[in-house]
Amino acid sequence: MIYGITLIILGILAAPSLLLAKKPNAQELLDKITPYQGWIGLAFCFWGIWGVIQAVLNMSMLTTWPIWWITWLASSAVEAVLGFILGYGMISRLILSKNEEAKKKGEALLAKLAPMQGKLGLVGICVGAWVIVASILFY
Repeated sequence: MIYGITLIILGILAAPSLLLAKKPNAQELLDKITPYQGWIGLAFCFWGIWGVIQAVLNMSMLTTWPIWWITWLASSAVEAVLGFILGYGMISRLILSKNEEAKKKGEALLAKLAPMQGKLGLVGICVGAWVIVASILFY
């Protein structure tokens, strides 16, 4: 259930136009979070990668709980991608700056993902809501 809640929060951070359209004073809240966006994105990126690794290592769940396993893998993947997009500046500064080739690959990946940020934010919100429902139904 924690994955679902955090994924919804991450989706809202990735698609701020949704929040701004619903609440006019949401810009103040987003302005407060913006300085920490890099750290938040970095943490979610690693947490999502860790979730993907755990899902792959626990692939035996696919035979007994296929919907839950697919949900786990999808939520972790979306969380890793959104975390990468939001935390790219921090990831670049802390990790990719040591290797020029890795930095170029990271920039290329960001260039492909950045135009889809809003849509991925919506996907994150939907998958996060499904994770909450699935955790109640299947876990």
